[in-house]
Amino acid sequence: MINAHVVKHPSSGESCNAKEGNPFGPFWDTFDIDFVHSEFYSPLHYDVYHHNIAQQWKDRYPPVKWPVLAFTGAPASFPVQLENRELQKYLEWSDKIEEESDDFIKSNMPNGAFIGIHLRNGIDWVRACEHIPESPNLFAAAQCVGYQNERGKATPEMCLPSKETIIRQLKRIIKNINNSVNNNNDRTIKFVFVASDSNHMLDDLKTALKRMKVHVFKYGKSNPHVDLVILGKSNHFIGNCISSFSAFVKRERDVKGFPSSFWAFPPEKFNSRQNASHDEL
Repeated sequence: MINAHVVKHPSSGESCNAKEGNPFGPFWDTFDIDFVHSEFYSPLHYDVYHHNIAQQWKDRYPPVKWPVLAFTGAPASFPVQLENRELQKYLEWSDKIEEESDDFIKSNMPNGAFIGIHLRNGIDWVRACEHIPESPNLFAAAQCVGYQNERGKATPEMCLPSKETIIRQLKRIIKNINNSVNNNNDRTIKFVFVASDSNHMLDDLKTALKRMKVHVFKYGKSNPHVDLVILGKSNHFIGNCISSFSAFVKRERDVKGFPSSFWAFPPEKFNSRQNASHDEL
């Protein structure tokens, strides 16, 4: 068992039980983690770009005494701000997660390139997308439309793309990539990996891509971390403009210089050939 410290913002009350309720308790129990202490970290805050806040964190919580800090909520604002995007380069996956993702790729997609796609379509997401008209900056929308909507406004189709949009866009990208590599066997797209919170659309995608001889897979277990790693290693990634899950993948791929694009963005009626590389959260 790992004994870990937890720090908490004072606005949440006088006591702190990081494992109270679901999913918090089951989440930490999965990794056999318990907590030995809780503490308010105010007046410290997340904005390390001003004054000497970073040094204050180091002084107050030296790693020798505080080997692990677990927050009951994100200490920074949500979604990720523009100036914090580059922090993604400091993330390192555990050996176990890396091995699981590599084993899956070698076992299921060994010869040829693959596209990773993220389909966010659970019932909670369907309801969230209903608010797009009055909340065009919902969640991670700024990764596509900009923080001031300088590249347009988010649309319902960007939030919850139709089956037709998904299949049409996926086919187009596969065709464009394969044409660009002159059907080089090692670089030709032969597989699609799907990560989803609900409907992976495997049957629809397999039927649509059958004539292109492209095979479709999902990870056999419910493990979003492995999904993230596999998506990050794909030859091309198609994500959801509004989803912070997609934004995580996009940030990692930007660090590595890997190409990405988004469902229904930019809107086809305005510019169907625009480069799919955009600033993002």
